[in-house]
Parts: sequence; structure tokens; C-alpha cells
Amino acid sequence: MDELTRSSMIEERIFFIREQHVMIDRDIAELYGIETKVLNQQVKRNMERFPVNFMFRLTENEFHELVTNCDRFRTLKHSTVLPHAFTEQGVSMLSAVLKSKTAINVSIRIINSFVRMRKFFLSNMQLLHRMEQLEIRQLRNEEDVEKILSMIDLHKTTQPKQGIFFDGQIYDAYSFISDLIRSADHRIVLIDNYIDDTVLTILDKRKDNVNATIYTSKITKETRLDIRKHNRQYRQIHICEFKKTHDRFLIIDDKVYLIGASIKDLGNKWFGFTVMESISAEELINRLG
Repeated sequence: MDELTRSSMIEERIFFIREQHVMIDRDIAELYGIETKVLNQQVKRNMERFPVNFMFRLTENEFHELVTNCDRFRTLKHSTVLPHAFTEQGVSMLSAVLKSKTAINVSIRIINSFVRMRKFFLSNMQLLHRMEQLEIRQLRNEEDVEKILSMIDLHKTTQPKQGIFFDGQIYDAYSFISDLIRSADHRIVLIDNYIDDTVLTILDKRKDNVNATIYTSKITKETRLDIRKHNRQYRQIHICEFKKTHDRFLIIDDKVYLIGASIKDLGNKWFGFTVMESISAEELINRLG
């Protein structure tokens, strides 16, 4: 079987559930050449390695939709056990848990397929955005313009809740963070202990009415000078000292993103991101003091 056929077979097994790309445990086990039961036993022994953003169990409604729309799962129609779904990070962790050479090689191919699908998804989002802009310029009817604006608002809400970027994906990571910055409607708060002037450039992509604040562990003379010169020419960016955090957080309006890399180093090494569901933006900001 050639590489193109393998990739196509993998991509056919990637589903979009809960606003993210995932693979079902049965499909992964088949690709690994093991029984689904064996795969899930290994996961069960290492549950601490599989938080909810790595793996989750399908609900009955999700399972019913999967069985209804996918022929190869119809044999599971009367199963009482709901399958697990693994995100890109979960598949990467599986290779570490199973440790076999086959698992490692297959996991690499699966992760590459996730990356290709994400690029395809993002490129189509950009194409949709260009088409929407073109239609707005051409439409004369105010009602039609409202419809297009609604489509754009809907498009803005489709930012993925979690994902991973690999070393070398510098532009992809930069584009993703830039899109997040552009999506803000009233505030951006960046908590990052390592900043430079590239961070200021990215924050300048925000809308005119959006406030931007940086919290960092140490404000050097050079940083103060950069901020002072920037604020003389461009919209104000506030900077505050905060020494109690190790991780990086990005608050976009009312959403809190946990970012695995400093903004200035995006794409240099592997990093993941996820939307924090367990804490609100207001609570995190209040803890900053």
C-alpha cells in the first residue's frame, strides 16, 4: 500500500466532533493492528495521561449519529459501550503508551493527517472569508449585506478549541494567533514571561476599540523603551509585572486560552493550545491583582 493510499485511508477515519478533529478508538486499534479492547486497557492503565482535551467518551447522541452515518460502525449499533474519541494530542500520547514500533509509525502518519486536514480547513476558511468580502462589495441590498455579515460573525466563532503545532509550522502558528487577536471585540490580555517587539506587532492586529494588556515576570529597560516608543506612534499597549505564573495564557474577550509556547517563539518547537473551560476570564483577571 503506497503512502497516498495510507493517508487517504487515515483521513477517511477522522471525524469532526465537538468542534475538533478526532479519531475513534476502534479505527485507531485497526490501524495499530490490535484489538480495541487492548487499546482501551492500555489507556485505562494510564488515565492520568489522557485528560479531556486528549480523549473523551462519545455521548449516546454522538454515538447514534456516528453509527447512522458511517456504515463500518453499524455492527456496534446495539453495543452498550460508548467508544472513545482521541484528539491529535491523544493519538500522540497513545504512541508513548503502547510503545510498539507499529504504534509509533502509525501515530506519526495519523498526526500528519491531522495536520493536513487542519491546513485544508484553515485554507478553506480563508477562501470563505475572501468570498464573503467580495460579496459584500458587490451586494447593493442592505438585507443581503446583513446576511453576509452574519455569516462572517458565524465564521469567527469557528476557531478550534484545541490543537497542536509542530516544529517548523511557524507561519501556521503565527496565522492562528493573529486570527485570535483579530477576533477580539473588547479586550486582549496576554500573560507571557518572555516577550519582545514581535509580540507588540501581533497585538497591533487587533481592532481599534480593543484594549491590550501584557503581564510578564520582568520588565527590562529595553522592554520599557520598546513599549514607550510603540505607544508614541501606535495604539496603547499596557504592560504590568506579574511573577506568579509559569504557563502562558491569552484572554480573548471572555475566552481563556492556555498556550504552550511564548508568542515570540511560535512554531520553533512543538506546542499545544486549548480553551480553558474550568476558569472564566474574569476570575483569571481578578487573580492577577
